[in-house]
Amino acid sequence: MQIQPEVLQKLTDIVGAAYIFTDQETRNHYGHDETENYVFPPSVVVKPANAQEISAILRIANEYKIPTTPIGARTGLSGGALSIYEGIGLSMERLNKILNIDEQNLQVVVEPAVITQVLREAVAEKGLFYPVDPSSQGSCWIGGNVAENSGGARAVKYGVTKDYVLNLEVVLPNGEIIWTGANTLKNSTGYNLTQLMVGSEGTLGVITKVVLKLLPQNTHNILMLVPFYNASQACEAVSAIFRAGIIPSALEFMERDAIDWTLKYNDTININVSDTVQAHLLIEVDGNYPEILMLEAEKIMDVVEQFEIDEVLFADTEDQKNALWKMRRSVAEAVKSNSIYKEEDTVVPRYVLPELLNRIKEVGSKYGFKSVCYGHAGDGNLHVNIIKGDMTDANWLMEVPKGIREIFELTVSLRGTLSGEHGIGFVQKNFMDIAFSKVHLELMERIKYVFDPNNILNPGKIFPDSL
Repeated sequence: MQIQPEVLQKLTDIVGAAYIFTDQETRNHYGHDETENYVFPPSVVVKPANAQEISAILRIANEYKIPTTPIGARTGLSGGALSIYEGIGLSMERLNKILNIDEQNLQVVVEPAVITQVLREAVAEKGLFYPVDPSSQGSCWIGGNVAENSGGARAVKYGVTKDYVLNLEVVLPNGEIIWTGANTLKNSTGYNLTQLMVGSEGTLGVITKVVLKLLPQNTHNILMLVPFYNASQACEAVSAIFRAGIIPSALEFMERDAIDWTLKYNDTININVSDTVQAHLLIEVDGNYPEILMLEAEKIMDVVEQFEIDEVLFADTEDQKNALWKMRRSVAEAVKSNSIYKEEDTVVPRYVLPELLNRIKEVGSKYGFKSVCYGHAGDGNLHVNIIKGDMTDANWLMEVPKGIREIFELTVSLRGTLSGEHGIGFVQKNFMDIAFSKVHLELMERIKYVFDPNNILNPGKIFPDSL
C-alpha cells in the first residue's frame, strides 16, 4: 500500500529522518523472518526509541487505518513478523537495554530487543538464572519470546516464557500505554492481562518493557547422549524416565537424519555415530549437589538400558557439553541448508510421542514427502521438518498441505495441539479450525476487536482466512 506523504512526514517528525526508511533494500530486509522463503516488505520501516514514540506512531496508524507489524529479531518460524498487508514495519531494535537486575527480589526489567542469551549471561554473572533457552537464543529477542511464548530445551523442568513474565509495559493499538499487572509473584487481581499478552503474537499490543522472574543459578549438571537402535524406542524411553521419578533439566530427541545433516553441516562437532543407531536422546540433570545428580544419572541409565541402545556418552568436560549442545542447537540450520523445507511444531502428551512419530512417517509415505524429526521430547514437543528433496513443485504445493493438515489432525486426536513454541502466525492460521471450534475462534476474534477495533496491529495472523 502507498503511505501518504503527510503520514510519512508525521512519522518522520516522531522518530527523526535517520530512523525512517522507504528504500526497497531496507524494506526487503525487514520483510522476512526465518519462515521458509517468504518476503512481505512493509511500505515503510520505522525505528522508534521508546514507548512514547511507539504510542505516537500507533495513534497515527489507528487514525489512518494503516496496518502496523511489530518486527523483532526476525528469527521466527511462523511468519509472525511478516508485513502481510505492507503498511508500517515497526522495528523494535532500538529498545535494547537491560534496565535493572533486582538481585534482592530476583527480577529483571528489560526492553524487548535484548538478545535472550545476552540476558541469560548478564544475570548469570550475578549468580542468577533465566532458564528460557530457545535454540536461537544467540539471536532471538526477549520481546519475540514473549510474543510467541517461546520455550526451549529446559522448558521440561523450568517452564516456558509465560512462567517468568510478571508484568509488561504495553502500547495499545490506540496509543494508550499501560502496565498489565504487578511485579509480584502472586496476583489474583482481576483478569490476567499479562498472560493474555504472552503468546498474542503482536496482535493485541506492542510490548515495550518486560519484568521477568529469575531463579538462583544451579552449580552442577550432568549431560549424557544416549544412542538408540530404534527411534520409536527413544520416544518410549522419554515417558519411562519421568515415570521412574526423574525430572531432567533437558531431554531432547534427534532422529538419525537430523544428526547426520548436523554433523555434515558443522564439521567442528566430532561425534561418532554407529551405522545402526536411529536416534539419540540428549539428557541433562542439574542441581547443586553432585552426589544427587549422580544418583539421578544412574537411575536414568537403569531406564534406558531396558531398551536397545548403543554405548552412552557422558560429557566429562565443558567442551564436550558445549559440543553436544551445539549439535542439538544446529539441527534447524542444518536442515535448512540441506533442502527447501516446512517446519511444523507439534506437541502432544509425552507418553504418545512414539505413536506421533510413527504415524508422521506414515503420512509422509502417503503424500510422498520425507520428514526429519527432532525436538524437546521431555515436554512432548516434536519439530517436524518436511523436506522437499526431489518432490515436484506441483506436489510440494498441492500434496504437502494435505499432509500437514493430516499431521495436525493426528496431533489433536492424540490430545495435542498445533504449536508448542513457534506460534501460529501466518503459516499455520488456516489450520486453526483443527484445534478450535467456531465458538473458540469467535471468542478470540472478539478479544482482538476489543483491543484493536480497526485491526491495524499485525493483521493477517492467527485467525483463519475463512473466519
